[in-house]
Amino acid sequence: MSDIFEKYRMNGRTVIVTGGAGLLGKQFCTTLAQAGANVVVADLNEAAAENVCAGLRQSGYPALPVQVNVTDPDSTRGMVDAALSAFGRVDVLVGSAAMDPKFDSEHEGQHGNTFEDYPLEAWKQALDVNLTGLFLCAQAVARPMVAQEYGVIINICSTYGLVGPDQRIYERPGKPTQYKPVFYSVTKAGVLGLTRYLATYYAGKNIRANALTPGGVYNHHDELFEHNYSARAVMGRMAKPDEMNGAILFLASEASAYMTGANLVVDGGWTAW
Repeated sequence: MSDIFEKYRMNGRTVIVTGGAGLLGKQFCTTLAQAGANVVVADLNEAAAENVCAGLRQSGYPALPVQVNVTDPDSTRGMVDAALSAFGRVDVLVGSAAMDPKFDSEHEGQHGNTFEDYPLEAWKQALDVNLTGLFLCAQAVARPMVAQEYGVIINICSTYGLVGPDQRIYERPGKPTQYKPVFYSVTKAGVLGLTRYLATYYAGKNIRANALTPGGVYNHHDELFEHNYSARAVMGRMAKPDEMNGAILFLASEASAYMTGANLVVDGGWTAW
């Protein structure tokens, strides 16, 4: 009888995590390293990527920091080349790099644009990062994955790729109205379309593509926002940063070997109402 826990082991696998220095990216890198993977921490912020790697190496895990601009095809190819040079193969891509309009204390008052006056340039920039970035990264990793006849692509979606934003949770008494911008829902919905395309395009090639949809993750939000968000979640609270780790390991490992073209939702029941 096979040991189910062996299916979760990532020994000998190499994983690239874009946005690897972000709130969830750091969690993903640590989880996959703990499971035995070689981890490439890819981020636009080179110093932040190096800091994540320093922590992983201090714990005895192999890790490589790579600066990447996911909107630049030369940069994404360079990211993959660096991974191949360091570890000899690329087995898993976690596409976590994205523009995400935050509503924590550091970003208060930054989202006052109505849909009617939302700037075209901001729209184009978000499409470039959130969709074109995933497209370019998937293109770059697909080449070695096809050659080695193995690969896993995981794209990070959002509940707002499944349902429209509840703009009420961003209201503040006595303060100007804020909105979750239009680009976020549109690009995250596009993540699912890209994921399904990749899954079916690589049918028979032993390359799987799935999406992970996290709910809202607590990150020093103010009390009113946390209350408003939590009231919409079946679980009655926001997610903790480490509560996506089981899902990312499942999707990256052989535990999900019969799963492709799917979307794993971990949102505390937000989309179940």
